[in-house]
Amino acid sequence: MRNFANPADVQALEAEAAWADLDIPITTHGMLTQVVARHGNRNALTFQLMSGAKDPAETLTWAEAELQINQVANLFHDLGIGETDVVAFILPNSVETFLTLIAAEVTGIVNPINPLLDPEHIGGILKETGAKVVVTLKSFPKSDVAQKVAQALDHAPAVETVLEIDLLRYLTPPKSWIVPLIRPKNPVRHQKRVLDFNAERAKQPTTLKFTPGTENRIAAYFHTGGTTGVPKIAQHWFQGMAYQGWLAATLIFDETDNLMCPLPLFHVFASQILCNAALASGAHVILPTPQGYRGEGVFDNFWKLVERHKATFVITVPTAVAALMQRPVDADVSTVRSAISGSAPLPLELFKRFYDATGVEIMEGYGLTEATCLVSCNPYQGEKKVGSVGIPLPYTHVKILDHSGETPVEVGSNSVGEICVANPGVNPGSIYTEVDKNHDLFHEDIYLRTGDLGRLDDDGYLWITGRAKDLIIRSGHNIDPAIIEEALATHPDVAMTGAIGQPDAYAGELPCAYVELVDGGTATGADLAAFAATAIPERAAVPKHVEVVSELPKTAVGKVFKPGLRKMAITRVLNAALSDAGLTARVEDVIDSKKKGLIAQISAPDSETDQLASFMGTYTLSWERIH
Repeated sequence: MRNFANPADVQALEAEAAWADLDIPITTHGMLTQVVARHGNRNALTFQLMSGAKDPAETLTWAEAELQINQVANLFHDLGIGETDVVAFILPNSVETFLTLIAAEVTGIVNPINPLLDPEHIGGILKETGAKVVVTLKSFPKSDVAQKVAQALDHAPAVETVLEIDLLRYLTPPKSWIVPLIRPKNPVRHQKRVLDFNAERAKQPTTLKFTPGTENRIAAYFHTGGTTGVPKIAQHWFQGMAYQGWLAATLIFDETDNLMCPLPLFHVFASQILCNAALASGAHVILPTPQGYRGEGVFDNFWKLVERHKATFVITVPTAVAALMQRPVDADVSTVRSAISGSAPLPLELFKRFYDATGVEIMEGYGLTEATCLVSCNPYQGEKKVGSVGIPLPYTHVKILDHSGETPVEVGSNSVGEICVANPGVNPGSIYTEVDKNHDLFHEDIYLRTGDLGRLDDDGYLWITGRAKDLIIRSGHNIDPAIIEEALATHPDVAMTGAIGQPDAYAGELPCAYVELVDGGTATGADLAAFAATAIPERAAVPKHVEVVSELPKTAVGKVFKPGLRKMAITRVLNAALSDAGLTARVEDVIDSKKKGLIAQISAPDSETDQLASFMGTYTLSWERIH
């Protein structure tokens, strides 16, 4: 394992060999074979159904995992899956979820789908990817996954076989006796073949019945973008997945590491970074409960779980850090060397609180689904600039481009522009499955235009200052504002609307909307909020605030001017929160800085200086005290 502490170290590592000349396995099967040869007797995966520090847990070594992965891959092969066929899974975390993820990549193309999505959206993804096999849950108490999938399959004509996983096997008496009595009914709405995942797996040999390819190819489809409507499906190639694993094994993890990962395997953070990191390094992945951080008792028991499994790294997101900091560190966490946070910006105050409580610094990074995830990260050893997303990683090249003129121009340090990325995880010209969605995605046919605005400072650290593509990021979940705007536009009193993300100390952003009424319209903000709640099927996208204004701010060509709405939202949210906190400080203005993006200018008496700094540390907003 090596490390990097600054951009010069990255350049030195790159100078040793071109990416194409590195002697590393390029395919998932190649990585699996190599890790078993090197570390077969070491632990690969631990999963526990319930969150107690003494609750039963199931562990597989790498050698054991390979045998079961081979069985699942053989099963998929027998069900007609080849290198261009798709296996979708709609699952919470479990041992079987991990096996499905890896085996589907070995055999064909894996398509992880968020089980929290509504049935219509799940069905839309299955239709877009042309999934042939679906792996999901058998109906189980306190879960509606089976029921959702039964509905979604109405919209998925290509699906031939459904493999069901029964979580009952993880239970012991008396709970294992009770579940069959209270198991929810799952009315069959489709004519697909339904098989038991584990029963069918057990029939298969533990060596592969086919020879996996060794060439670079598409091995995963990940949905991205909004929460409803037609999905965008990003294509991940073996090369990008191997790159994610190589980064972790080269710079951070080794076979002695235990990675506490309460994040879902349907998300790129857990699947493409953590699982590939484990495959490349031999590290041990720990999955507490099917729902991860959402699981009952996980936050309350978290530090005891860290102690039980001797975790060396904690994988997290800002909302989880905020929840953990509301609980005492009531266990021995001395084994933890670092925490890695992604999905959304980390407030400074949370970084400080976590360090004060644990003695551990959080490494914040930046990635996106379209780049097979990681782009930059604060160094494991070396200066961590809190608020930045760190140094672009080896073999990742970042350009900051100004698109205001006829042709894009690369800008110098500390100047804001669109972040454009080239690395082994970016496949030029073919990001999305739908060809039309690949238009204007690249600069010089190499650099992916991320849609994020940012700057590189004099030390080479990357800072995110805004988003050109206007996505609302709620707890790491992307919400397309068009979903909200289109729903509100169907109300007869609405002339025009603009949806944005308003700041939130817990979720980072929450959706809100500003509305201009037609002449004679009488709807109130409360009326429209209630209307939106019924018109938008996905709860995460329902705006938390709807406000009627006399006229929306507009550009010269009549488009809604989103920065103007953001300024209004920042002022409203912060002033209300400051008042609730008992402070007299107030937002006087929100200005647009070329270097930092939107900055809240706050007036406050000297007596509130420390309180104001602590208060604003819970937000990811830039701010300054003016008097």
